[in-house]
Amino acid sequence: MEKVIAEKLKEIEREQGVKIILAVESGSRAWGFASPDSDYDVRFIYYRPENEYLRLDDRRDVIELPINDLLDINGWDLDKALKLLYKSNPTLFEWLSSPIVYKSECEIEAIKAIANDYFSIKKGLYHYLSMAKSNYREYLKTETVRAKKYFYVLRPILACRWVLNKGTPPPMLFSELMDSELDKILIPYVNELLDIKMNSPEIKEIKKMQPVNDYIEKSLGELQRRTDEAQADYNEDWSTLNNLFLNIIE
Repeated sequence: MEKVIAEKLKEIEREQGVKIILAVESGSRAWGFASPDSDYDVRFIYYRPENEYLRLDDRRDVIELPINDLLDINGWDLDKALKLLYKSNPTLFEWLSSPIVYKSECEIEAIKAIANDYFSIKKGLYHYLSMAKSNYREYLKTETVRAKKYFYVLRPILACRWVLNKGTPPPMLFSELMDSELDKILIPYVNELLDIKMNSPEIKEIKKMQPVNDYIEKSLGELQRRTDEAQADYNEDWSTLNNLFLNIIE
């Protein structure tokens, strides 16, 4: 699949007239608990020739390929990525820290060098807390649940705890979050969930794990309070991003 992905990236560059400076895995494979039938979620950042940014008509700032059963691939224009960095977009931070990298060019290192200057603790907390709350409400309230949905709630909860304790963007790997932030009493239950997730189809259903649900409900209440109490910490500096953008496209 790495060869297939590399060819797809070259095809995009050739057909779209762009340069891809970063391409990474963004889903369960990057989180470290892919199922046997997990697809590949490839995300990339690209830029166009300089004159493409000097036009009056609107231009799409994303490239999306048709999704098939095995490969989901799409990317953001550099200008979109930097605007989202200004807003401390958590998804962008995850792309920049993905442990599975399919392509990385020198331009991306300049972005990584300043990225943490734009990380907002408060925005990160609200993002992950909202994700945990909505997934818990939608997927884990019934007596039988899909095993993978637990990670759609546990991972953002642990990401919140990482942000609160360390003040930095959380890592992609679930194992790193788990080792650092998970209550020790929950480790046997989560290890069981990991075993099910990594050795069963994506649709595998199990009986609800009440101790895990209890931990989730307790955590959501605590994290909501701490998130509400967090101070605003936004970086309003555009000049660094503007200069970086110009340096790259020139």
